[in-house]
Amino acid sequence: MTLIIKVILGLLFIFIFFSLGSALFFLVKDKGQSDRIVKALTWRIGLSILLFVILFIAFAMGWIAPHSP
Repeated sequence: MTLIIKVILGLLFIFIFFSLGSALFFLVKDKGQSDRIVKALTWRIGLSILLFVILFIAFAMGWIAPHSP
């Protein structure tokens, strides 16, 4: 189960960075004249919230655990 959660979290990180990169691309290409930047950043925020929710649930269920220092 932990491997599945780690893969899901990794994919979410990749999608978040892709969304951030596409927002940067649209900012440079469109020069801020279209709403594609806002849509890309909205996706990034939604994916980030989903990431935190999955992290909280996985920690509460015991699927992941923090490392000791």
